Amino acid sequence: MSSFIIEGGHQLKGEITPQGAKNEALQIICATLLSEEEITIKNLPDIIDVNNLIGLLADLGVKVNTGGNGTFTFKADNVNFDYLETEDFKKKASRLRGSVMIVGPLLARFHKASIPKPGGDKIGRRRLDTHFIGLEKLGANFIYDSQSGFYSINCKSLKGQYMLLDEASVTGTANIVMAAVLAQGTTTIYNAACEPYLQQLCKMLNNMGAQISGVGSNLLTIEGVDRLGGCNHNLLPDMIEIGSFIALAAMTQSEITIKNVMFHELGIIPDVFKKLGIQFHLRGDDLYIPSQTNYTVETFIDGSILTISDAPWPGFTPDLLSVVLVAAIQAKGSVLIHQKMFESRLFFVDKLIDMGAQIILCDPHRATVIGLNRQYQLKPLEMTSPDIRAGVALLIAALSAEGKSVIHNIEQIDRGYQNIDKRLIKLGAKIERQ
Repeated sequence: MSSFIIEGGHQLKGEITPQGAKNEALQIICATLLSEEEITIKNLPDIIDVNNLIGLLADLGVKVNTGGNGTFTFKADNVNFDYLETEDFKKKASRLRGSVMIVGPLLARFHKASIPKPGGDKIGRRRLDTHFIGLEKLGANFIYDSQSGFYSINCKSLKGQYMLLDEASVTGTANIVMAAVLAQGTTTIYNAACEPYLQQLCKMLNNMGAQISGVGSNLLTIEGVDRLGGCNHNLLPDMIEIGSFIALAAMTQSEITIKNVMFHELGIIPDVFKKLGIQFHLRGDDLYIPSQTNYTVETFIDGSILTISDAPWPGFTPDLLSVVLVAAIQAKGSVLIHQKMFESRLFFVDKLIDMGAQIILCDPHRATVIGLNRQYQLKPLEMTSPDIRAGVALLIAALSAEGKSVIHNIEQIDRGYQNIDKRLIKLGAKIERQ
């Protein structure tokens, strides 16, 4: 288990470029299984989850080559299904939640698939029902072996259907869309996720020859085709990194420019940080955050406390709630953070309280942050990262605290943030990896 040794209390300054989007990358990589032709993907982030999924596809027989700088080519013309029955596959796939998205492409193209119960962040129950029910409506049969922990999935053929999803699951929608593009007939998905990353997947599939309409809405219509070809695809910048850097600048009173953010794809993320009183300026497609001594939380028109909650896109992404919570610690004013989707994601606040933050954990889903307004500095602490987003939130808190903090289990952070220590060191951060 690796650790970060952080000397906090230093102002940072400079430019930083966000990595390619992690959540988009996992969908796009799985989609390469839909074609036997070569597919080139650019701007893939060099992070654990992405590298593990690329390795999984290579073990499955996909030809993978890298051109450097985040560019990879994939050619799935000789898939080895025997590998799906091995302990090695079970071990690797079960560590990675994104591995569940190989099911849709394999079913669509080969009419069979196998997957162990996937892993990922320990942030409460994360249902797979949307995946399974949607694929079953297209004609898939699921068999679960409780002894081996494997799901075996097969179908005679996939046929288009109308379906109303019980939740707007991003990965669930992606899995169903990837299966439906090669199904017979028309598939209509209502209450589909419409995140920019899902839009990117649909655009890529259309470039490969799919016929998907309604992209960007919650009603997708897919006309099945017989086969898909190759394409070139470029990933969006990671909006979660962009939000993390905004919070980092505010907490450390730093002057940071975030390069090439594709501002029009960020939705309401900038507005949420504005509500905390954090200033920024758009310069071309770069986001400039000036050094701020103080920032004041907005209240509602009737004077009631500001509430920030997560919701399906175009609502606020749940992946940034931990970061927003930390940014609120040094604000002037109070904020109620309402995490609706995951019941264990706020439990990391006990470490922030130990550092001196004024936070009331109301229940597993809600926390009230009473801003310190710089009257007190956070104290350094030794702590452990429980998941990707909480890990970065703790890193931001440690960088703002005067003194030496230690964060263990930073492999969790490495799953979602590319060389985060090296990139922040270039801005003036004092971080040592051990």
